Amino acid sequence: MGSCDSAFSKGAIGTCVLHVSAMSAPHHNRNFRSIAPFEKALLNEAGGDGGGPSECDGRYHSNNERIVALSTGWYDGGSRCGRMIRITAQNGRSTTAKVVDECDSRNGCDQEHDYQPPCGNNIVDGSNAVWNDLGLNTDIGVVDVTWSMA
Repeated sequence: MGSCDSAFSKGAIGTCVLHVSAMSAPHHNRNFRSIAPFEKALLNEAGGDGGGPSECDGRYHSNNERIVALSTGWYDGGSRCGRMIRITAQNGRSTTAKVVDECDSRNGCDQEHDYQPPCGNNIVDGSNAVWNDLGLNTDIGVVDVTWSMA
């Protein structure tokens, strides 16, 4: 997970710092396709489409829809657009959600990305509906989950 300094919110030149956690998943590149039955991830609460039009269909999606954005490697150049994934929380609850967007793991801290930092390589950015289905409080912000193709 990263952060952009306050200068970015004013559109001025600033610095962007990407914080790397020891808990991060292995780096995934655009050509990587996991054969694992599930992936460990961090469920992030940012609405599932980042608040802008989704990369998959150019539409704005409601936070009431079960939707997600996947980190760049898992997004896989859009190959997972429109496909359903199963997300399981540590409390044992699971839900399915539709992939509608990419959570950009390479670029950020600029106008195109609303001055937001790049996503980590292990992010599933879920809508409020996903969090509710999993019985999680969105105020937590980030929780450990696993996911797989549904």
